[in-house]
Amino acid sequence: MKLPLGTGTIDLDLPECDVTVAEPSGAEPVDVREAATTALSDPHGPPLSERVEPADDVAIVVTDLTRAVPDDLLLEAFLEELAGCGVGREQVTVVVGLGLHRPMTDDELEIMLGPHADLAVNHDPTAVVEVGTVDGCPVEIGEPVAAADTVLSTGVVEPHQYAGFSGGAKTVVVGAGSESLIRYTHGPEVLSREGVRLGRIDDNPFRNILDRAGDLAGVDVCLNLTHGPDGVLGVSAGDHRPVVSELADVARDALSVSVPPTDEYDAVVTGVGAPKDANLYQATRAATYVALGDRNPLGEDGRLVVPAALPEGVGDGTGERRFYDRLRTASDADALYREMLEGYEPGAQRAFVVARVLREHEVTVTNSAAPGLVEECLMRAEPTVADAVSAGSNVLVVPDALNTLLVDADGDGA
Repeated sequence: MKLPLGTGTIDLDLPECDVTVAEPSGAEPVDVREAATTALSDPHGPPLSERVEPADDVAIVVTDLTRAVPDDLLLEAFLEELAGCGVGREQVTVVVGLGLHRPMTDDELEIMLGPHADLAVNHDPTAVVEVGTVDGCPVEIGEPVAAADTVLSTGVVEPHQYAGFSGGAKTVVVGAGSESLIRYTHGPEVLSREGVRLGRIDDNPFRNILDRAGDLAGVDVCLNLTHGPDGVLGVSAGDHRPVVSELADVARDALSVSVPPTDEYDAVVTGVGAPKDANLYQATRAATYVALGDRNPLGEDGRLVVPAALPEGVGDGTGERRFYDRLRTASDADALYREMLEGYEPGAQRAFVVARVLREHEVTVTNSAAPGLVEECLMRAEPTVADAVSAGSNVLVVPDALNTLLVDADGDGA
């Protein structure tokens, strides 16, 4: 079989192993542009025409290149709808929601947004305006967003380690926010709360904080999609909470794979592919999504194997550098985990969850352009998947680990 690696694939052949493949049932893909127009015409809550005035300055916050979202098509749908409301293109600023990721280059913006790249500015997390507080934490939003009369956002509702599912208000309050909310939500106090887990939005404290912050930021209309191995599965628009809820249901139905409680594996091979395997920070999601999801299929001493190209090494953003510094200076995973329970800077939370996994399971990254860097970060590096898996192993292959929800056969992971 084939596994994703960068924008291509690699052949996986483990003839001496007992191999099981976890592939979600999926669903029929939709035409993104058509579905976006339909969603905007029948949104959750009032239509855009009742939320915007012809003289309004409009900010549209979009995702960055770490998210596989056709932002050009969603942006095009928004611009068409705004034009019908009397809002001209010159009144629109497109803000790239970077969070703590590196700024996008002009060439990358051109590829991502096509003819609308001239409207885009990279979010600056140091130039923000406070719009209120959640649990005593300041909610700060980038100046172009805070100054806008109407705030719109794109996004993808996909499985998320902490929020349950991403999307909704997250694009604005994290992507176009400051370190304050990221530091609070991604700190050990919040991440250790009951209900903060992959695939859960109901009674999830992390998700609840994002939603309340979104109310303060004045997110007027979200235009989000969800996707699976076969493409985009649905598009929804309107108020951010029901948009996430609707698309999470679509994703959960399409992406869940039941694992019987009696099944335990010696190794799980987790496919990632572009854009998430561009750097180690993002690629490690494959390992943590499996080990810290609803159903960890690994037995004692089980190993996680992540084929990842890593053309950007660890990554160039602030969060990526903090992740790297924490891992490369740690003596071992257990010591790092206990140290980080006392707190850490935003971005380093990925090192915290990786350390949590490494306390129980070895993680091996294969096929990468940066094996030395992988070894620096408490993980193993091997040339190929076959080199990372012992002969005779019982192996579970998850070809699309970031779009697969492993759930207990007795539950749905919600």
